[in-house]
Parts: sequence; C-alpha cells; structure tokens
Amino acid sequence: MTDLSVRAVVENRGVDIEFAVAAGEVLAVLGPNGAGKSTAVHVVAGLVRPDDGVVRVGDRVLTDTAADTHVATHDRQVGLLLQDPLLFPHLSVAANVAFSPRSSRAAAARWLDEVDAADLADRTPRQLSGGQAQRIALARALAAEPDVLLLDEPLAGLDVGAAASMRKLLSRVLVRDNRSAVLITHDLIDVLTLADRVLVMEAGKIAEIGSTAAILATPRSKFGARFAGVNLVAGTAGPDGVLTTQSGAAWHGVAGPDTVSGGSTVALFSPAAVAVYRDKPHGSPRNTVEVTIAELDSHGPAIRIRAEEQPGGAPGLAADITADSAAELRLTAGERVYFSVKAQEVTLFPSQ
Repeated sequence: MTDLSVRAVVENRGVDIEFAVAAGEVLAVLGPNGAGKSTAVHVVAGLVRPDDGVVRVGDRVLTDTAADTHVATHDRQVGLLLQDPLLFPHLSVAANVAFSPRSSRAAAARWLDEVDAADLADRTPRQLSGGQAQRIALARALAAEPDVLLLDEPLAGLDVGAAASMRKLLSRVLVRDNRSAVLITHDLIDVLTLADRVLVMEAGKIAEIGSTAAILATPRSKFGARFAGVNLVAGTAGPDGVLTTQSGAAWHGVAGPDTVSGGSTVALFSPAAVAVYRDKPHGSPRNTVEVTIAELDSHGPAIRIRAEEQPGGAPGLAADITADSAAELRLTAGERVYFSVKAQEVTLFPSQ
C-alpha cells in the first residue's frame, strides 16, 4: 500500500492545488468542466509538468520543481485509465495487457481472468465492444502493478450495463488490493459505490474536501451542492440562525455545529422542502424568494423546478413538487414564481 501527496501550480491553466490520498483510499474528484480535474490527474501521471510543486508516491519523489526532478511517465508506477481505452490497434488483447515493461504474459493472463475477459485474449481491439475495451484497458493498467491508479472518467462512454459491470469490477479490485486511486467522475453512483473521500474543484482550486458522506450530506461548495442535489445559499451568519446574502437577502434557519456569527456560512436545504407558488404566500414559511424558472425536469416521481443562477454564481435553487402540483400550476421556463421553505428545514454551516 502506498500513499500519494500532490502540490501543483499550473499557471496557464489556473490550477493551484494540494491534496493527499492515503494508502488504500479512493478519492473522487468532482467539479464543472474546465475546473482543472484532468490537469490535476495528469500532473500525477507525469503528462503535465507543473510550474511549481511536488508529487510523491510513498517515499518516491516523482516531481519536484525546486530540485528539477521529473520522473518519466513510464517509470512512475502510476496507472492511468481514461474514457478512451487507447488500446494499440495492431496488437492482440493479450499483447495489449502485457505491453508494460512491468507486466508479462503470465500477468496479462491473470488480469484478463480478473476482468472476466480471458476469452478475448486473441481478439484485436476493433473486435471489442466499448465495455470490453474498457475492461481490457483496466487489465493493462493493473498488469503493470501500479502503486496508484488514476481513473479519468473511465465509465463515461459506456452504456448502463457495461458501466455497472465496470463499477463492480473496480470496487472489487480496489478494495481487495488496498490500492490508492484518484477517480474523476460526474456520476453520483460512482461516488457512492467507489469513493472514500470527495474533493471538489472549482476554477482550478479546491473548493472543499471531506468524506463522501459529509460532502453529499452537507456540501459547502456550489458544485458540491448541485452534485449532491441540495440547495445552497452563501452568505454571512448573524445571530439567531439568520444568514445574510451579499445582495442583502435574509435566510432564517437552524445554526449547525461550529457556525459563528459574522463568519462565512452556507444555508442548506432539500428541494423537497421547497413549496412553489404563483403568488407571494403568507403564513408560516419564513423564507420566500421570487425566482425565474430556468428548467423543469422529472426527478424520480417528482418534477424538479430549477431557478436561474443565483446572484454570485451559485446554482439556481431547486424545488421538487408532485406531477399533480406541476400540472395545476402549469409552469414553464421563463416564468416568475415564489419559492418558500420553512426555517426549520434550513441548516446553516460554516463554509470551507
């Protein structure tokens, strides 16, 4: 088992990050397109040289800009699996898996058996389905006996059945071998089934990092909130569970642990807790905002109404209502409506 530590600045891509992955841990990296996720992984793989930084795997220094150290990609003992399996078209499946200098025909045969592809050994890549090709790419990565496995959206191009099969395979291999891994994904199922911790990147920086359970239950970043399916409003905590946004709007809620008056704070609440009205409501809900509908979509048995982006760039607030309510309200994109949520449904947490 080997741990990984990374500090990297890549100036022309606006990336400035520092994180560690414990031995045997799987770290999921999330973020919007262009956030710098792939750049971070490619720095570890040696495909991108940072302007400043250090990459260590166990006791080995792979990159150290101050010492002008940069170990070549093929000597890093780091496996990289991409959305495109990048198999060599002129080689058989078995030869592809045995390609690494650290691999062998015996190792290739063992790993082909591990990924349930022993019967494909004599085929060429053009004779494989997408799911089969990705399993072969995984076998090739693992046959090289990497200390760290880097997974850059390897399931994104697969159909539901093939993705489920690969997910099960990855879970088995990573847990059994206690192999450290970094997983870039946009899929909640990948995070739930594979990741021990989650790192969220926004605009080249780390917006938050924590256990999978904590990030999904109480995200503190804009992207984390949207990914987890909760509403997030950012602002400053005041006394008595009141959050004031930059625009001056006040949100009433219940102060969570470590919330400090005057500190940077986020209010979190479920879309299911939001009621939708055409006219401004009166009565018990203490938080009511007028919003413009950006989109409507089905969300399980509910209809999710997503409002336009909040001031400051946070994701638009969302409300989940029944299909009957949606039909009665006859809502369409572009209309102005009121979202209301009771104070006891809103929890305030310190932002990271």
